[in-house]
Amino acid sequence: MGFLTPMYELGEYLDWTRSGEIQLPDFQRGYKWEDERIRQLLVTVLRGHPLGAVMLLKTGNAQVRFKPRPIEGVDLPPGTAAKFLLLDGQQRLTSLTQALSGDGLVATKDSRGKLLDRRYLVHMETALSDQNRVDEAVVSIPGDGVIRTNIGQEVALELSDKDKHPHHGYFPLHLLYGDYMSWILDLDDPTLGKEFHKRFIKPAATYDIPAIVLDENTDKAAVATVFEKVNIGGLPLNVFELLTAVFAGDAGYYERTGADFRLNDDWKESQLKWSAYPVLAAVENTDFLQALTMLATRKRHLADSSDRPPAISAKREDVLKLTLEDYLEWRDPLREAFIWSATFLADRHIFARRDVPYPKQLVPLAAIKVALGKGADLNSVSQRLVRWYWCGVLGELYGSTIETRFARDIEAVPAWATGATEAAPRTIQDASFTESRLHSLRTRNAAAYKGLAALILDGGARDWMEDKALDKVQYVDLAVDIHHVFPQKWCNDNGVDDEHRESIVNKTTISARTNRVIGGAAPSAYLAVIENRAQISTDGLDHLLDTHFVPAARLRNDDFDGYFRERRESLCRLVESAIGKPVQRDIDEGHAEEDSSSFEVEDLVEDPVSQID
Repeated sequence: MGFLTPMYELGEYLDWTRSGEIQLPDFQRGYKWEDERIRQLLVTVLRGHPLGAVMLLKTGNAQVRFKPRPIEGVDLPPGTAAKFLLLDGQQRLTSLTQALSGDGLVATKDSRGKLLDRRYLVHMETALSDQNRVDEAVVSIPGDGVIRTNIGQEVALELSDKDKHPHHGYFPLHLLYGDYMSWILDLDDPTLGKEFHKRFIKPAATYDIPAIVLDENTDKAAVATVFEKVNIGGLPLNVFELLTAVFAGDAGYYERTGADFRLNDDWKESQLKWSAYPVLAAVENTDFLQALTMLATRKRHLADSSDRPPAISAKREDVLKLTLEDYLEWRDPLREAFIWSATFLADRHIFARRDVPYPKQLVPLAAIKVALGKGADLNSVSQRLVRWYWCGVLGELYGSTIETRFARDIEAVPAWATGATEAAPRTIQDASFTESRLHSLRTRNAAAYKGLAALILDGGARDWMEDKALDKVQYVDLAVDIHHVFPQKWCNDNGVDDEHRESIVNKTTISARTNRVIGGAAPSAYLAVIENRAQISTDGLDHLLDTHFVPAARLRNDDFDGYFRERRESLCRLVESAIGKPVQRDIDEGHAEEDSSSFEVEDLVEDPVSQID
């Protein structure tokens, strides 16, 4: 990648944006500047102050075929070729193009986001009276040119007719680089026009804006990186926007179909296919592209017999190397694989988006399903996939720096799951769990918290009031959620600290009706109420409590400490069964050896959904 840093006059930029020599790459977001920001930009130009560099990408690069689109407010004939694509400076050049050329009408919005049309003028006498009054002199008026007061009831100034501008001494800024001379000749005071020309119009003709021009050797990854470095004030660019533009410019697809490929429309079609699976609402468009990239790079990896085949990857730079041919090859199998992933989660008693421990873990899961094909549903293969999944969740391995883990998953898990190798994948090797972690799992912000709640359901948990299995249907019908076993009020009244009261050890998944019966009462009291209202025997209710790994005898005696110790041990064994590894016991006399609060900052990063209780 090479670049130049030339200086161009503002008038040149306006010529280029109006002619289409400068256009936007299709991935750029829309114009969004507010009225006051535009006015201040014009003040900057009139004062001759710098407004910062713009970044341009020279077209003609075979590797970067971004589809161009005009600057907003500019109409171009279809197929107008761009000489440069504007990577940074869209808001500034769009504002200047609309305000300083054409009819000067700018489509903007006010500070509250209300859409409106505005024009910008300079009161010449005010601007000339004092350099410090230029800000005051530049005014924004409604698109119809009528300035109203008293909530729009009275006309304060009528500037709708351009012939009235000279009379009132307002110079319309859309003439700054246009036919201003005939306008100045119409002024009642020629001296005023002559002085305004000298002080403002003439300097504007040589107002320079620096450019950073990237050459034809710049690849897509470099464009993305550079764009993000300079676009601090805008929305972050992601690979989906970039590939939207790249795929739209695919000449082969256009020749075959007579239309551009619209990646965003294709993504909406994927979402429509997934609409019956709530957990898939957690999958983002970039997740889909990462999974697809792993499959495309895996194919190339397996086809290469050299000593150094290309790596399997989910990294950004490799996503950006996807071709439309790659995308179309893997799109449909991957769509079906994500649906399969939703059923995989449902079998683990994970039914809602908020309950998915790690949405990002669906990326390798779906890719693994494509790699395994129908074999993914074989009993022995399925058991190993389940173990891999729980190792990722309970080992809390998909919270950050996950691209490398993705690649290792798709490379190792299929062979291990089918028994082609006994070497355990890194996710299995890396997974670990300690007893004290149960003390710090307190909200849905932690993936392991949601995972344990699902494991309890997966073990056959039934509702205490209605003795119904908490499956997919009942989960919705009974308004199931995670609630305290020893109620918050009882814990507070009896001196139970936050660490123990809010731990997953003191939580389980029950219906809204059961939770209302529990209220804030002591367990011994609410169990009696449940037996009476549900017409269930003591033994029958004890059996239902057991499905939640809740020691009934401790509950009936209101023995929180004994309950906590016994259920903590039960949950440790549940984790051991899920990950196929021993849980390290690190609790001495019921107290965590480490400061459990140290986990909470990390937990809060994982999922913004808070615990409902």
